[in-house]
This record gives sequence, structure tokens and C-alpha cells, in this order.
Amino acid sequence: MRLTKYTHACVRLDKPASGAGGGAPDDGGARRVLVIDPGSFSEVEEALRGAEALLVTHEHADHVDVDRVAAVLAQDTALEAWAPAKVAEQLRAAAPGAADRIHAAEQNAEFEAAGYRVQTFGSQHALIHPLVPVVANIGYLVDGEVFHPGDSFTVPHGIAVGTLLVPIHAPWNKIGEVLDFIISVRARRAFPIHNALLNELGTGLVEGHAKRVGSIYGTEFVHLEPGETVEL
Repeated sequence: MRLTKYTHACVRLDKPASGAGGGAPDDGGARRVLVIDPGSFSEVEEALRGAEALLVTHEHADHVDVDRVAAVLAQDTALEAWAPAKVAEQLRAAAPGAADRIHAAEQNAEFEAAGYRVQTFGSQHALIHPLVPVVANIGYLVDGEVFHPGDSFTVPHGIAVGTLLVPIHAPWNKIGEVLDFIISVRARRAFPIHNALLNELGTGLVEGHAKRVGSIYGTEFVHLEPGETVEL
């Protein structure tokens, strides 16, 4: 499986289609593509090009650009989406012709999307402030390997996570909580997400802590630039 990071919280996963040979980046074989959280800060159309499945963690615009995603859903009849119920309703309203391909994601569930096994964890967004309403948030574990928590520090229970996507900076977190999340999950590797609001100085500071503390607990934290692809 390959993982491509886009700006902020969006990632694209792709793997060889069943029966397709090879997995090298330029092998030219058929690939199955799944995308998580194409939001307003992200390269939505590029990330969704050729995708068969789309997962959305929650309703905030930096995780789902409803209008742009709906436009892709309307145009690409092979694309299906899973999202918390409120987001699913918004997407159906914006792309009524794709309504039967837009599914409500529930917590503690399991389903198949574009040939990937998806498990869901958690139920709500991390608290920003008591005066800011808490919304539904679903974290997704894909093929038992990649965990995207959305805007939460949900720790998947009973699962050994291989690749953790870490919300490295947000209005709702502080670096100590980020480090505790990395320690709690203890994935083999971790990559940053939710970092569009960080400049180079901030990135160096917070990711330096993540690398140092992660290594103590067996997690290799690696920086990824938008558009960069890694093999898992």
C-alpha cells in the first residue's frame, strides 16, 4: 500500500487491484484508491482523481469541502463516500444524483470500501472549548494498518496499529497531548497531519518532540510534505 499526504488532513491510499501484478510506484498496474478527509485546505480534486472510496471523519470544512467533494461525486459515478450522518446528509443534498453512493458511518463498525477493510473508532470531536459545540467524529483504521483519527485522540482498542496519522497541531490540542497520543497507540511509524496552520519554525519544534518521544516508545515519526508518497 502507498500513502500520499496532501495539505492538512487529507491522505490518499492506493494498492494493487486484486490480481494486478507489482506494486512499484511506476508499475502501471491497476490500483485501488481510497481518500480520507479532502477538506478546504487540501488539493481535493487531485486527491480524488481515480478514487473509488472516500472517508470523512467529521463535518468541519478543513476535513470535507462539501461543494468540491459533491462535484466530484456527481461527475465520478464510481466514487462512494462514508461519513458521519450529518455530513452524509450534506453531501446527498449537494449531490442528489449520488445519494445512493453516500453512506452514514457509525462508530465501532466494519465495512469494505474499494477493496479495503475499514474499521471505525470513536464518536466525537475533541473539545475545543465549552462554548464550541462538540460534533461527531469517526476515526478510520484501513486494512488494519493506517489509522486516521480525525480531530480526536481516539486510541483504537484491541488493535496493533502499523501507521498512525498524528494531528500534530490544532485549536483543540497541545503538544503534551499529541505526545501522549503517540505513546498510547505505539504504532511502528507515524506521519503528521492537521498541520496547515504551522510555519517552518512551529513544524520543527513540535515534530522534533514527536520524533524524540516517539522513538523512546518504538514509533518512528517521519515528516511528510504535501504531495509526498511513501510505501507502507
